[in-house]
Amino acid sequence: MLYMPEITMDEFTAGLQKTRTVLIPFGSTEEHGSHLPLDTDTLHAIEVSKKLAQVRDVFVAAPIHYGVCRSSSEHPGTISIRTETLKSLTIYIVTALYSKGLRNVVLLSGHAGGTHMATLTDAGEFLLNQFADLRIAVLTEYMLAAREGRHLIETEGDSHAGEIETSRILHSHPHLVKGRAAREFPEFPVGILVRNKLKYWPGGVWGDPGKASAAKGEALETLVVAALSRLVEQLERFEE
Repeated sequence: MLYMPEITMDEFTAGLQKTRTVLIPFGSTEEHGSHLPLDTDTLHAIEVSKKLAQVRDVFVAAPIHYGVCRSSSEHPGTISIRTETLKSLTIYIVTALYSKGLRNVVLLSGHAGGTHMATLTDAGEFLLNQFADLRIAVLTEYMLAAREGRHLIETEGDSHAGEIETSRILHSHPHLVKGRAAREFPEFPVGILVRNKLKYWPGGVWGDPGKASAAKGEALETLVVAALSRLVEQLERFEE
């Protein structure tokens, strides 16, 4: 498996004979209720990237454990970075990977925040204009989980630290799950930015963790890896 934090420079060179594709797992250090670890988003992205690397030749870069966390920024444990920082970091990392021979890049985020994803997309658009032979995809693996596993999910509108994410951590890292937080569906005022985000989202959950199970998590992960494999295949063949 071509997991870059664990391979040598000789193994990297040999890997380039098999593939020019790299996945970069992006996550966050962000609250996920009272029952899931702060690294939940990063764990999701790492797990599916490494699982994919076990079944097809792709590099997996070292993960990025910090992201732009707007709605949860006031919650205990959330460490958010600026959009400018995330964009610059992404551009520098992809540029460095390009200089080492990688040509197909997947920015795979476990954190699905709108501002965070818009920033990664902005960085991707910049990079497309910098390198004529670069192929790049920007997506959240949560999007794949929610779409591919919709028949498995009982909770309508489930998203953050709810049925989906709790199920996946129960499967991949069960020792990190501390019970179950209460079901919660926050209501932020439409169109109005608020300073006191904890007032509208006290528990840090958006969904129903009580519906989660390790079996659902295993099924969801299998679906996500398969969908990610199809996307990588499409990217490697993509022509403008």
